[in-house]
Amino acid sequence: MAPSLLNIVRAALVGFISPRARIAAKYISPDAYVYGPTTVGGDSFVDASIIGYPSRQKLLGAFSLLDELSDGARIGERVIVRSGAVVYENVEIGDGCELGHSVLVREQSRIGRWTLIGSGTVIERGVVIGSRARIQSMAYIPNNTVIEDDVFIGPNAVITNDKYPPSGRIAPVVIRRGAIIGANSTLIAGIEIGEGAVVAAGAVVTRSVPPGVVVAGVPARVVGSAEDYARKRAMYERGL
Repeated sequence: MAPSLLNIVRAALVGFISPRARIAAKYISPDAYVYGPTTVGGDSFVDASIIGYPSRQKLLGAFSLLDELSDGARIGERVIVRSGAVVYENVEIGDGCELGHSVLVREQSRIGRWTLIGSGTVIERGVVIGSRARIQSMAYIPNNTVIEDDVFIGPNAVITNDKYPPSGRIAPVVIRRGAIIGANSTLIAGIEIGEGAVVAAGAVVTRSVPPGVVVAGVPARVVGSAEDYARKRAMYERGL
């Protein structure tokens, strides 16, 4: 192998931090790639990941270096970004958030403070997630979904935004404050999950869910109240 080519290969194995970036993290991996005018707040931890990746439209435009294309991302303080994560440009991640391994966050998405995102979760473009949400591993969250504060989403939950795919007509799902979405459940495009409502594991939700109820089944139907659910959970936690 020619020396010049060897140097190119070695360079490809080393991370990159844009000269335009402002990094106050307590640790950033030497294998991390940080593009554009990205900011990373104090006490944050960034493992081998990609921050500020340019959007598809820019990649299909005139050729340029990725760093020159990127508008950067904004990462708050005390944020943890684990290895394999990819955060696109024009993403905002609030203080205290944690991203698991191989999380994808597409452009124009916003994540509030102290929210936890499990490994392998995909967050598409323009998603808004509130504060203190807990999203378990392998969840799929499509374009323009709205998830309010204190929502829990179980592993492998799937949210859709197209009633007759592939129609090209987007109908986002809205999940209101404090709702609970069980593992392996599916939320069909255009519905709203009411505040404090509970969707049971494996449910397929085809209609909007009122606040404060529990729904289960395929298709999902009301089977109880969130108050009863909370009481049963408290007894379970006490071992009763």
